[in-house]
Amino acid sequence: MFNGLGMDMGNLSRLSRAKTRSISPENTDGGKGRGGMATEGTGAHNARHLGQGWKISPSFDIEAGETLTMADIEGPGAIQHIWLTPTGHWRFAILRIYWDDEEYPSVECPMGDFFACGWSEYAHVSSLAVCVNPASAFNCYWEMPFRKRCRITLENIADEKMRVYYQIDYTLTEIPEDVGYFHASFRRTNPVPYKEVFTILDGVKGHGHYVGTYMAWGSNSNGWWGEGEIKFYIDGDDEFPTICGTGVEDYFCGSYNFDIDGRYVEYTTPYAGMPQVIRPDGMYKSQQRFGMYRWHVSDPVRFEEDLKVTIQALGWRQLLGFTQGGPYQALQDDVASVAFWYQTLPSVPFPALPDRDQLEVI
Repeated sequence: MFNGLGMDMGNLSRLSRAKTRSISPENTDGGKGRGGMATEGTGAHNARHLGQGWKISPSFDIEAGETLTMADIEGPGAIQHIWLTPTGHWRFAILRIYWDDEEYPSVECPMGDFFACGWSEYAHVSSLAVCVNPASAFNCYWEMPFRKRCRITLENIADEKMRVYYQIDYTLTEIPEDVGYFHASFRRTNPVPYKEVFTILDGVKGHGHYVGTYMAWGSNSNGWWGEGEIKFYIDGDDEFPTICGTGVEDYFCGSYNFDIDGRYVEYTTPYAGMPQVIRPDGMYKSQQRFGMYRWHVSDPVRFEEDLKVTIQALGWRQLLGFTQGGPYQALQDDVASVAFWYQTLPSVPFPALPDRDQLEVI
């Protein structure tokens, strides 16, 4: 039965009894007929001559070390769209989402990385799941169903106050039994130890499917860096995985070093992209850095019991002045990732996030 969850062009004309709601600083509980009622807020001074209903509370400030509860929703229902724009350091704003009164978050991630901008610099992203638009507008279209409750928080771990404007659009509707819960987990290793793989995701227990990867990859050496294989270990796989890729650029739906005429070429498409290439500037920006996403919307990786995902930091040894073509070289790069998946509850608690010094873009 059609239940009013996400729609596409094929069912856009179908009617539903689902209830549309939206939470923002102008309507903090999403109540019907309760938007724009604020009499105090960050816009009160500018609207003092206009009064209530004239953009009194468009945003919230989050003091250093404080956490803002952006949404606390009683279900059943589903988050359909999140828009937000922040000030401050995007690695130092930690997004968490809790489902159905679970003790541990099912989403725990620096805000920039969650929205495919892991280097705390703007990159234009145009995909089905995430859009990033000028000048710092983060948009998420991952569908996030819940049965009892959804709680979304944003923690500011910086030393300075941050300001956030946001809107969370959702529906109140019945959720079918076979619908999973959205998860996202962040990892960062700098540098990746020599001849060790980078773990994108492990410890997953339950029934679900993997739907996406974002990676912020910083090259710590000269030459090509993206030769490594991604591997999916599914339902008890031990030494060898069920899925083994052929290279980093291949996994992100590119090829041959992302190179046209000796230059990395940015691209952003519905399912995959490398929207960000940060090039050395001859002064203080000394490292090549890349932001890449791959959404498994049409090709989710299914698992019934457990899942582990790894990727190799692998390049070429430089011989006779060539940057590739020699023996492989295990690299020691700066690699961060976000894994996105759906699964049943309860889920296993994530490993602790790195501390602030280990999160920082350096």
